[in-house]
Amino acid sequence: MTREPESANESAQPNPPDESGHTRRPRYHGTHPRRFEQKYKERDPGKYPEVQERLRAKGKTPAGTHVPVLFREVMEWLSPREGEVVADCTLGYGGHAGEFLRRVGAGGRLVGFDVDGAELAKTQARLAAAGWANVTTHRMNFAGIGQVLAGEGLTGFDIIFADLGVSSMQVDDPGRGISYKHSGPLDMRLDDRLTATGASVLATIGLAELSRALRELSDEEDHETIAQWIVNQRQAQPIETTDQLSRLVLNAKGFSPAQRHKPWQVPGGLHPAAKTFQALRILVNDELGALRALLRAAPYILNPGGRIGIISFHSGEDRLVKQDFREQCRQGVYEAVSEHVITPSPGEVRANPRSASAKFRWARRPT
Repeated sequence: MTREPESANESAQPNPPDESGHTRRPRYHGTHPRRFEQKYKERDPGKYPEVQERLRAKGKTPAGTHVPVLFREVMEWLSPREGEVVADCTLGYGGHAGEFLRRVGAGGRLVGFDVDGAELAKTQARLAAAGWANVTTHRMNFAGIGQVLAGEGLTGFDIIFADLGVSSMQVDDPGRGISYKHSGPLDMRLDDRLTATGASVLATIGLAELSRALRELSDEEDHETIAQWIVNQRQAQPIETTDQLSRLVLNAKGFSPAQRHKPWQVPGGLHPAAKTFQALRILVNDELGALRALLRAAPYILNPGGRIGIISFHSGEDRLVKQDFREQCRQGVYEAVSEHVITPSPGEVRANPRSASAKFRWARRPT
């Protein structure tokens, strides 16, 4: 039987050096570590591939990795071909990128964008180890995608792809402060070069603006109540950790201490704080602003016959994409767009529950 650490400060017990002077890896309580920093086997797939396979078979995402969503559908509708140039606006773990590279071949290219410097470096190394030399990467927001064309010696892209939201590596790392599931600082920055954090936004945002953000960015039905609780709480004490914000939202929604770990623990159940965390993350990273910039730029940097595909994870993002694609198609900028939103199959959701809210749309320029 395993157990949770008794406190956030409980750590592994160090082992003394052996006779050769080498220190063995620290041992943790139990056989299945629960904390992110303890899951060294999950975060080292090269050395422990069987751990990855076992967890994926259970529908879980190993710590420090990411499972690409709607993989088959993206490749089917964007149809990468030999010699084409692909812009992967959200390189992440490189799951979609690897298949793009395989399909465009040695004569094609992939230009990757990501604001997360730590994960970008890991993915660069991963793609290089796989033998892909026709990759260039930029640590920048995809809102500036048009700025790299001249430096890359390109006039346009054949495919532009963006998988919005956050990666599993970011969600599962307590230090990023993105998830209500983990105790940590209320940071939420995908790019650590940004100055505003989740905590600083909650300390300064006005009541009306916060209420509107909760409604528009996450469809939170209790937006007014939660916003008022946050404003009242910060007057007494700053909201600086994920635990503080999660407890506050639970209180605002009227959950008693006995209820707090029960109502959403069903298949498809949503934690009461999930929407608040989502809205705050989108605010901190100006995710809708970046999406609008990408949609504006795309028609000018897609080659004739070029395709754009976007995976979104909430109604606000999907609505922006749908409206833009349809309007551009009406004006003749795009010759075809997806008629209906494309969502994961039941089998994919069972294998990867984090894919459940994914929505994919595509558009194609005239040849």
